[in-house]
Amino acid sequence: MGETGCNIIHTEIFGFSNNYWELRRCRPKLKKLKRLLMANTYEGPDSQKEKDSNFSKYTTEDLLDQIQASEEEIMAQLQVLNACEIGGYWRILEFDYEMKLLNHVTQLVDSESWSFTKVPLNICLQELGPLEPEEMIEHCLKCYGRRYTEEGEIYFDLSTDKICRATAQMLLQNAVKFNLAEFQEVWQQSVPEGMITRLEQLKGLALVDRQSRPEIIFLLKVDDLPEDNQERFNSLFSLREKWTEEDIAPYIQDLCGEKQTIGALLTKYSRSSMQNGVKVYNSRRPIS
Repeated sequence: MGETGCNIIHTEIFGFSNNYWELRRCRPKLKKLKRLLMANTYEGPDSQKEKDSNFSKYTTEDLLDQIQASEEEIMAQLQVLNACEIGGYWRILEFDYEMKLLNHVTQLVDSESWSFTKVPLNICLQELGPLEPEEMIEHCLKCYGRRYTEEGEIYFDLSTDKICRATAQMLLQNAVKFNLAEFQEVWQQSVPEGMITRLEQLKGLALVDRQSRPEIIFLLKVDDLPEDNQERFNSLFSLREKWTEEDIAPYIQDLCGEKQTIGALLTKYSRSSMQNGVKVYNSRRPIS
């Protein structure tokens, strides 16, 4: 057998790189999810918007394609947003329409003398079905209550905290600032009989200014604040120069990643000092 010829090529190596990419879990970017759905909120089956095909709608696949988050994270956030699937598309109810549905439910509970801990689904659908689509009534019950089964019947245990919180939002959204004492009186009068309102129910929704005279309360929703950490703190410190941890915590809790605490965030983005015996936090950098 004859020898096979071969070409040997001499190559000089000048160096090598040992850099590599590592995947790390990051906080999902979910603000965009709400922004997409809020551009076309659901106002009810008879709304003119439902007859207009120019408004964008999103399926689960659409959201997976556009949102930087896992399917599990997206579905969890859809639940937080009280979104519902209508005709195969995810929609957020217009707040006024959501409150209309809730009002139907609470009025029925009152007229039937039911306990808020035991609201029967079937009777709700029978009584309120002529007023609104049954799937919307059931969705409202899911948003504001816990579903359970007893002796083969489906009931909902309505949440006092959720109903009081939604009522407060309804009152505050039409006022820039509200006298705190007056607000608390009107708020208590506006919730269903037997429910007790507490300011703790409004964490991440409204902020109380106890330095003003008289004390005031105003709407400040954590959902409306920037998603970026530094931008979030800049926004908060431009609104109020000094914060107690109790006041600021509801507005930064969602920024905490794995193994990260509110205390760690405050240490990184703020300075602490004592004011009248209370620890307060202010910005580490000038706020324009």
